[in-house]
Amino acid sequence: MFRNDTPAQHRKNAPTMVKFAIITVSTSRYETYGSVSAPPQADDISGTVMMDLISGSGFEVMAYSLLPDNETLIAGLVRNLVRSGINIIVISGGTGLAPEDVTLEAVEPLFDKTIPGFGELFRMKSLEDVGTATILSRASAGIVDRCAVFCLPGSPAAVELAMNELILPEAVHIVKHI
Repeated sequence: MFRNDTPAQHRKNAPTMVKFAIITVSTSRYETYGSVSAPPQADDISGTVMMDLISGSGFEVMAYSLLPDNETLIAGLVRNLVRSGINIIVISGGTGLAPEDVTLEAVEPLFDKTIPGFGELFRMKSLEDVGTATILSRASAGIVDRCAVFCLPGSPAAVELAMNELILPEAVHIVKHI
């Protein structure tokens, strides 16, 4: 059987340092802390999980923000982070079906290109853990200028799954291509 080694070749020539930014979207946590740039708060478990996994993989976390479910604030912060030279932005929260979940409404219009395989594969991998409730996930990803942006559900388990099985293994490969 023929095995395609192109991804391995791309990774070999990819950059070794990837600069990440983390955004947690949560109105309840934001009302408690009101932070747009601070270390993850004690009750921001998903933010802490992202920080720990990224740092533990040898990559650099350049920014952390906690925002309310507000389209204008989310889109504005993403634009600012992209202009600052961040390679990958990971957003946790605001991706559900509730009326206040507006992360995708804020971010997807900024996409120059989408990465549809991310959401598809995330939901496939989530099926084992959450069953058919995975259809409620609007996990999404795309490219804004030369920055990859991943939008994840807010649960720590979802964040851990996406980071460990999808984002971190492909981070340098993605950055090389964009």
